[in-house]
This record gives sequence, structure tokens and C-alpha cells, in this order.
Amino acid sequence: MHLETGKKVLSDPGFRVGVMLAFLVLLTTILGPVFSPYDPWDISFIPFDQPSAEHILGVNDGGQDILSELLLAIRNSLSFGLVAGTIGLFLGVGLGLVSGWYGGLTDQVIMRVADVILAIPHIMILILVAALFMPSPWLLACILALMVWPTTAKAIRAQTLGIRGGLHVKAAVNMGAGGFYILVRHLLPEMFPLYLIGFAAKVRMAVFMEATLAILGLMPPDHKSLGMMINMAMKHYYMDVWWNWLAPPVVFLSLIIMSVTFLAISMEKVLDPRLANALPGGRT
Repeated sequence: MHLETGKKVLSDPGFRVGVMLAFLVLLTTILGPVFSPYDPWDISFIPFDQPSAEHILGVNDGGQDILSELLLAIRNSLSFGLVAGTIGLFLGVGLGLVSGWYGGLTDQVIMRVADVILAIPHIMILILVAALFMPSPWLLACILALMVWPTTAKAIRAQTLGIRGGLHVKAAVNMGAGGFYILVRHLLPEMFPLYLIGFAAKVRMAVFMEATLAILGLMPPDHKSLGMMINMAMKHYYMDVWWNWLAPPVVFLSLIIMSVTFLAISMEKVLDPRLANALPGGRT
């Protein structure tokens, strides 16, 4: 990222808020195993035991400590988002660069496949796959990644078409540089800010999708996640467990989505002047 662009991003209030929220989530994720009071799978406690000094958030219906379960659920939900976001980003960047640089039939095939994928409702595909085949959460993350790469690919392709005519690229071509060398040494580094925006958007979508599937009861029961905790707590809402069992996963799920959203919006405001004028408080 260029120095001037980095300063603009760091000075944006939304970016600072996003960083603080992301730091809180990451700190909880990293230190969770250290401060987890019990084994999240330990079922030796009294079911529905009220919050106390021994069990700060109480005990769930299966006799498991809710705080220990929450710390594991945060890690699993965030890991799902990071896996799907990372794979989707690599696919989008790679295919976008290839499409924009080589053009011709390669470009047409990649873009037509991207158009088809964009026309398919992602959530419906995930629901069908989860209900019919009951795959592992990580396989679902990979399937989701295969459906979210087109947006990044189209953005990278558009930028590649603009950069490929630059003097430095033409000079490299005249000096005999191959396509792969130009893609890696010239085009790839110049579009770094776009990777951050694409990654943030994909992580946010993946976390939300995983929570949706879990709330619908379509995730494996042995996969503790924030959505799964919400699903289980809502089955016992009549027992007044909203504040110690239902509220914590809802709060942390909101924090994850909010942190990524603030980061993505702040970067878009800086990198796209049109958004800077359209969003409140935006500056170019």
C-alpha cells in the first residue's frame, strides 16, 4: 500500500473503530484457550446451573460450561470466516489477473463462469449441500469460497486492464519479461489495497453464512460455533437464559461482523473517491 494511502486509511475514524473491535476479537480468540476455565466438552456439570463464581455464564443444557463453550465458538466461527475468505481471495486474485492480462478466450471463459456463479444464491446452495450431504464445516468453507471469488476477480480484472498499458509494464514486455513475471512482480503488488477490501468482505460473508446455517440446525452438532450456541439457547428461551447464554454469542457475532465491516468501508472510502463523497464523513 502506498504511504499516502496508508495514512488516509489510518486517519479514518471507521478504520480505527474496526481495528479496535478486531483487536478485541483476536485477543479473545488467541487467549481463549489460556483463560478457558474448563474443557468445553466436559459434561460433568449440573445442566442449567445458574451463573456463579465457578461458572461465570452458567451451564448449558448438556452440562457444559457456557464460558468455555463461548471461547471455543468464537475461534471456530472466526476460523471458518478466515478459511473461506483466504481461499476465495486467492481464487479471485489469481483468476482476475489471468483474465485481465491474457484476455481473449481465457478472459471470456473466466468472466462467463463468474457471471453464472454470481447469479446463483449462495445461501441456497449451502443449505442444500449441508442438508443433503452433511459435510464438515471446513468443506463448507471451501464450497463457499468457490462461490465468492467472482466479485474480487472482476475488480482485479478491471484494474489489470488499466495497469497493463502502463509504461513500466510495456518496458518489462520490451525487455523480454514473460507473463508470469509481469503478473507477480508488477501487477500483483500494485493492487494490494483491493485484496484487503475483498478479503474483509469475504470474511464477513462467511461468518454470517456459517452462523445462518448453524442457527438453522444444518451444521454438525459437534462443531461449536456462535451460531450453534444461538441455536441451542433459543430452544430454551422460556427459561430466561437470554442474558447469560443467548446474549454472549450474539454480541461476539456482531462484533466480528462490525469490525470487518468498518475496516472494509473505511478502505473503500479512501480507495474510491466516489464512495468518499457518498458516505457520511467521507474525505478523499
